[in-house]
Amino acid sequence: MPTRTTSLAALLAASLPSVACSAEPEPEETEVWEPEPAVVEPRSRGGAPADAIVLFGGDLSAWQHEDGSPAEWKVGDGWFEVVPGTGDIRTRATFGDIQLHVEWTAPTEIVGDGQGRGNSGVFLQQRYEVQVLDSYDNRTYSNGQAASIYKQHIPLVNATTAPGTWQVYDIIFHAPDFDDDGTLAAPATLTVLHNGVLVQDHVEVRGSTVYIGEPAYEPHGDDALRLQDHDNPVRFRNVWLRELGD
Repeated sequence: MPTRTTSLAALLAASLPSVACSAEPEPEETEVWEPEPAVVEPRSRGGAPADAIVLFGGDLSAWQHEDGSPAEWKVGDGWFEVVPGTGDIRTRATFGDIQLHVEWTAPTEIVGDGQGRGNSGVFLQQRYEVQVLDSYDNRTYSNGQAASIYKQHIPLVNATTAPGTWQVYDIIFHAPDFDDDGTLAAPATLTVLHNGVLVQDHVEVRGSTVYIGEPAYEPHGDDALRLQDHDNPVRFRNVWLRELGD
């Protein structure tokens, strides 16, 4: 005759499979159907996706100088070029969080070295610079070479190709957040791919780009994209962005 203890154990063992079976979730419980992502048509290699804002379509009507005058940079067949001495240009529209695509090339005639060679810059919200520089066989300070967050973050690798070839930047920018009193609530972040190679991995921006001293934040809202005139005839093409919203 089984003891009371063995009868209880048998009863528990017999009940366990049914309990385990009833507790197992159905696959549908972890399926999320809403919201449904919008359909966006990707373009062929080098083109902008269907929901992009194209910032260069053959003319510089989307751009202006700092004083609001029309952009005076040189426009060629599918590209535009810095005209040294005319000053930076910025978009007429302002933006917050964006995905940015920009292609640029340094002059084939090599003049100067270090920071004096193929120098320009892509400024997010007019403040936060991703450096443009001919860093092909051209040593300079590491936090000032191509694809650096200027004077803040060294690129993970140097993916620069030779002068005259088109360099590609794909940039994900999340703008800083400020409290109502102007206090920084969350810093800006930047992810940069240079020629398809990850060189800045969601780094935190420490403040506005400065040449001398330490960066710092000042409260601001959406602002323009700016390209720098650093006295070098750098060319740009295929500039577009997608607004990322909230």
